[in-house]
Amino acid sequence: MAAVDIDVHYVAHLARISLEPEEAQKLGAQLGQILGYIEKLNQLDVTNVEPTAHAVPLVNVTRPDDVRPSLPNDQALGNSPAKANGLFVVPKIVE
Repeated sequence: MAAVDIDVHYVAHLARISLEPEEAQKLGAQLGQILGYIEKLNQLDVTNVEPTAHAVPLVNVTRPDDVRPSLPNDQALGNSPAKANGLFVVPKIVE
């Protein structure tokens, strides 16, 4: 795809940006270069390359879920400045 095939004003409209004429010309050239690099990548033989989402395998490090006793309600509310019916009382922030 050549730079002349790019509708820079349409792309700018999608991105919700306004461009001056010289900016549109510069952006068109830059987009053309980017598409040229993509064409180079399309020429590579990747038949034996396994698709991946990440360059290195990711492993989520988590601890096992063990059932343990929770904090008693009285102790949880111990330092609370305001409490009612076993709950924290906080100031209203939404009007």
